[in-house]
Amino acid sequence: MDAHLRDLRYFMAVAEELNFTRAAQRLHLSQPALSKQIRGLETTLRAQLFRRDRRQVELTAAGTALHAVARCLLQDWDDGVAVVGDAAAQDARVLRAGTLTSIGRALYPAITDQFAKRQPGWRVELHTCGWGDPTAGLRDRAADAAFVWLPIDAAEIETEVLATERRFVAISARHPLAGRQIIEFSEIVNEPVAALPASAGSQRDFWLAVDARAGQPPRVAAEVSSADEKFEIVSSGAAITLLAEGNADIYSREGIVCIPVSGLEPARLAIAWRRSDRRPPVLDFVQACREAADTQKRNLRTGRSGYHGHSSTTGESPRSSATPNPDPPDDPNDRSFNEARPYRNG
Repeated sequence: MDAHLRDLRYFMAVAEELNFTRAAQRLHLSQPALSKQIRGLETTLRAQLFRRDRRQVELTAAGTALHAVARCLLQDWDDGVAVVGDAAAQDARVLRAGTLTSIGRALYPAITDQFAKRQPGWRVELHTCGWGDPTAGLRDRAADAAFVWLPIDAAEIETEVLATERRFVAISARHPLAGRQIIEFSEIVNEPVAALPASAGSQRDFWLAVDARAGQPPRVAAEVSSADEKFEIVSSGAAITLLAEGNADIYSREGIVCIPVSGLEPARLAIAWRRSDRRPPVLDFVQACREAADTQKRNLRTGRSGYHGHSSTTGESPRSSATPNPDPPDDPNDRSFNEARPYRNG
């Protein structure tokens, strides 16, 4: 029986982590299921691939040999799939855009309008990716461009900021702080939180506000890979979560209140693309994003924005799907939708 590519990917995860628990988390599998898959691969190859005891996991000689072969094989396969996908997209005149959350902010319609002017006959397909991939499909070439939240750990990815927004906290409407107009981060630093998967890397740390905790580790109540999972936990009162200002309305849920948090750096929504990808449709899509963001910024300044999320220019806080609030006076410390500016990784 031949080994499947999936089995080799499981093997590579364990070989790279040298820890079955971390590898299982990375693959979004249970540890027993991963162990079963590795045993099956060892049976197929008639070789022991790992030597493990209570303290460590290490590759055997056979595992070391397979590691070199599997890495090249999987890379060749992924490259081949990418070439086929790019050719198919070019032939179909489709640009694949990845995203991690709903874009909202009236940005997406403006972007597609601008793109249509630059690339007549092309269309954009928007694909939502799991939160375990902070590049929203760019890393494995499932996307040509992507809307991402910074930071991301990917030196090969180029990014440019489209919007800068305050961070809010989503809490249960039954939470003692639910009636507040603003919350200082120090007031919620000890609260249990819903976290992105470990594979999200520095993006997970950002939404846990690790840099504002003075070395104190967050109390992670659960790892979540989708908005539905996250807000189900929040509405139950089991955890809180940080989110961008513009997503507070997009992900409005019954029984949840979203309140601005002071003492945190703002969130940055960016358009991202592979630095090596110089195809005209991709570069035109990036330019369309720049132009749409610039237009939105000008409209916000003149009060003509089509943006209906949380803009600091209206100072709306807090928000609850059950209790709408009137607009208080303008916030002089507006940091939302600042100038779109380059942000470089690596």
